[in-house]
Amino acid sequence: MQAKTLLKLSVAVAVATIAMKSGAGWLTGSVSLISDAMESFVNLAAALFALLMVTIAARPADEGHPFGHGKAEYFSSGFEGLLIVGAALGIVWAAAQRFAHPQPIDQLGWGLALSAASSLLNGVLAWRMLAASREQRSIALEADARHLFTDVYTSAGVVAGLLLVPLTGWLWLDPLLAACVALNILREGLRLARRSVDGLMDTAVEPSVRQQIDTTLAQFAHPTIRFDHLVTRRAGQRRFVDLHMHMPAGWTLGRAAALRTDVEQALMSAVPGLRASIQLLPSDVEAHNNDVEDPP
Repeated sequence: MQAKTLLKLSVAVAVATIAMKSGAGWLTGSVSLISDAMESFVNLAAALFALLMVTIAARPADEGHPFGHGKAEYFSSGFEGLLIVGAALGIVWAAAQRFAHPQPIDQLGWGLALSAASSLLNGVLAWRMLAASREQRSIALEADARHLFTDVYTSAGVVAGLLLVPLTGWLWLDPLLAACVALNILREGLRLARRSVDGLMDTAVEPSVRQQIDTTLAQFAHPTIRFDHLVTRRAGQRRFVDLHMHMPAGWTLGRAAALRTDVEQALMSAVPGLRASIQLLPSDVEAHNNDVEDPP
């Protein structure tokens, strides 16, 4: 399933979970369930923004963006991280108010049933989105999926904790659970924001992708042919590699260019979405620049 389709589904599920969790909070008066509903509003805003960014990232390269628009996805994960942090602060404020003024919880059975049903929806969608994010190398999908998993975990914790309230009579458990929800999603929000910053700063490709590149180049290795000054970077779903290919000085330009084409095509076949740029050099010529070379 394509990223845009999954994100549209995420929007629909977010609307449904908002309704169910808000109903659970209204029925019970539980601040922890209300806090859980607040996070679903964040899910909705994040899914809408992610859908916009994925649409932009899919645009082809143009004169103003010769390397494409792939980095738009990093804005999505960064925006989602900031939303999560904001939701966490709101939940902490609500929990503090309930600590000061404890209130009994009503109709707990219906409230927990609605919360559990909404968590099941989020869990199924998050599992599918995370699998698709790995297939499509989409950080926007991964960010939304991990956020939904966080929602599932926190909802499960809230449900388990609230079951203890009628058994113990400890009303302070409700705001304590809300505070724990806030701390958990705050951690996730900061992690997503950090991933976004790393992506915007041109990080190297993943180790598995680098291994595919090295394995492909090894197929062309020869005593008279060598590769060096290999650097990589990633931008959303796109991957880029630049390197030097040294060959005998006596080769004709046509023969050298033909081999370069074979190498580039092999690299792009091995790594979908890869853009390869190879500079041709005679074997006895070394080129130096200020770029930091990827570790071997």
